[in-house]
Amino acid sequence: MPSVALTTLGCKVNQFETESMEGLFKQRGYEIVPFTGKADVYVVNTCSVTSMGDRKSRQIVRRARHENPDAIIAVCGCYAQVSPDEVKAIEGVRVVLGTKERAHIVDYVEEVMREDGILDEVGDIMQAHDFEDIPLYDMPQRTRAFLKIEDGCENFCSYCIIPYARGPVKSRHPQAVRREAEKLVAAGFKEIVLTGIHLGAYGRDLEEDVHLVDACREVLAVPGLRRLRLGSLESLELSPELFALIRSDKRFCPHLHLPLQAGSDAVLHDMNRHYDTAEFARLIENVEREVPGIAVSTDIIVGFPGETEELFQQSLDFVAKMNFSRMHVFPYSPRKGTPAAVRKDQVPAPVKKDRVHRMQALAKRKSEAFESQFLGRTMDVLMETTTDGITDGTTVNYIRVYTDDPVTGGEIYPVKMEKLYKDGIWGKVFRG
Repeated sequence: MPSVALTTLGCKVNQFETESMEGLFKQRGYEIVPFTGKADVYVVNTCSVTSMGDRKSRQIVRRARHENPDAIIAVCGCYAQVSPDEVKAIEGVRVVLGTKERAHIVDYVEEVMREDGILDEVGDIMQAHDFEDIPLYDMPQRTRAFLKIEDGCENFCSYCIIPYARGPVKSRHPQAVRREAEKLVAAGFKEIVLTGIHLGAYGRDLEEDVHLVDACREVLAVPGLRRLRLGSLESLELSPELFALIRSDKRFCPHLHLPLQAGSDAVLHDMNRHYDTAEFARLIENVEREVPGIAVSTDIIVGFPGETEELFQQSLDFVAKMNFSRMHVFPYSPRKGTPAAVRKDQVPAPVKKDRVHRMQALAKRKSEAFESQFLGRTMDVLMETTTDGITDGTTVNYIRVYTDDPVTGGEIYPVKMEKLYKDGIWGKVFRG
């Protein structure tokens, strides 16, 4: 039996795509083995959000070749899509796919097994208009299931390479969303997370009048589902129908991840974000009014070109006023091919590093203030991973909870919230 090892860099969408490809290989009789050992085939699903993602992708390809110089190495994903020539130049690469044609990856691998040379199937992603619907042939080895329902983005933020790597919006048909959700629930998953590159744009490309709320209804119609959660969304795309569904169905997790990216109007304008801070604040106010008690997490980029100390202070001041439950803080990373990368007013690396630390310190205070509200309460926690006798999991509002009580991964337990711990709360399982 031939063996294949797969690895993923980057986002949850990439992770889902790797799991889909793993199922394709299993269907064809391949044994799935760890990426750290010897395999006949290596598949590297790359990321290109930052230059670090590109570099890590190259390092992993070289590591695979070191493990087995005779192996077939297939590289796909965003880095392969935007820089196929760089990928082909890495010694040992035999298949280059990009962000489409992954449904045929096993065919391509077996083709190069029979023939010499490099097979390059990277095409013009801007001409890709159909969702690549790869059915799940195998279940992911995790406790929460990510279900990709959308691909592509047309926002063209000035710092972001993803629209060039993923192309236009492409949506999975609602019936196909339901079909895949049924498989995941039948496999025992308690929580499904809907993901996409531009999730809020779901349905925009379909002939039917469907929207994200319709995909959510399809998943919630599956008997046995305990939780539904949404991946990252743009605040401008939240609808009254979506709010009504979150309020009316207790299985819909009251948690939204809404990227702010900057708390300065000047920086938001330069980023080509389609709102200002006043509008974002009103939108969040509306979210909190429509769904009382909802948790809102966010992303912040610091050190964007042209961000002065005054503009950064504006971001700090704005964020301090918001009720964010959790913040992910990133230093700006220039991406070749984007408008922001060619600007002459790049912020020096030491300045970016200092601003990351200052914004992260604020983020820690915000998350602790949010989590402290729940101390003393008993909340349901989906248990995930166990390390050195301590298991962590998440509540419906995405608080990470830790316990040393004996539990089973993938199951939901009532847990009493006792004290702040690491990036969340320490708790004890309620056995009463």
